Amino acid sequence: MKIGKLFSKTVAVLLIAAAPATVFAADWDVDAGHSRVGFGVKHMLVSTTRGTFSRFAGSVAIDDADITKSRVHIDIEANSINTDNAKRDDHLKSPDFLDVGKFPKIVFDSTKVEKVGSDRLNVTGNLTIKGVTRSVILSVSGLTPEVKDPWGGIRRAAQATTKINRKDFGMTWNKAIEGGGVVVSDEVQIDLEVELTKKK
Repeated sequence: MKIGKLFSKTVAVLLIAAAPATVFAADWDVDAGHSRVGFGVKHMLVSTTRGTFSRFAGSVAIDDADITKSRVHIDIEANSINTDNAKRDDHLKSPDFLDVGKFPKIVFDSTKVEKVGSDRLNVTGNLTIKGVTRSVILSVSGLTPEVKDPWGGIRRAAQATTKINRKDFGMTWNKAIEGGGVVVSDEVQIDLEVELTKKK
């Protein structure tokens, strides 16, 4: 009987020691109503055209005991792109760019989280646009402590940025301009402002 009790206690201790992520990780949902998925692209080499995606969802598992064990997943509806110009938006939704009829989702899944200094993270992940998947690194800053909202929920927030080359994702449309250069730059700046709500 004593051996059985000792075995049970040993198993319990081993299970607790083997699963720190289960103990410490907290699951969060992206609050799309208080978040922003934005981008900017140079136009004619002289200005930056900015836009957003208005429909997206995501989930984050944050392990405050070991932040490198955290995980991020984001789904963006490509058809929700908005640059405040209907004709331009229609072109961006066409096969020249996002081809939203064939590829309705833009997806990011993290593969690695690294601490950079005391207040920044590099979140490496697979970004899929137009059916093409590339590894990108999100530079994350401003991860706030938990705060309680007036309705009893728990919230926190962060910002993230990255740059991609649109040609890497099969978006190669362009036109030359007189004197050199092109209408649309290859580089796209991506900016995220994300507010999270803790799952109950």
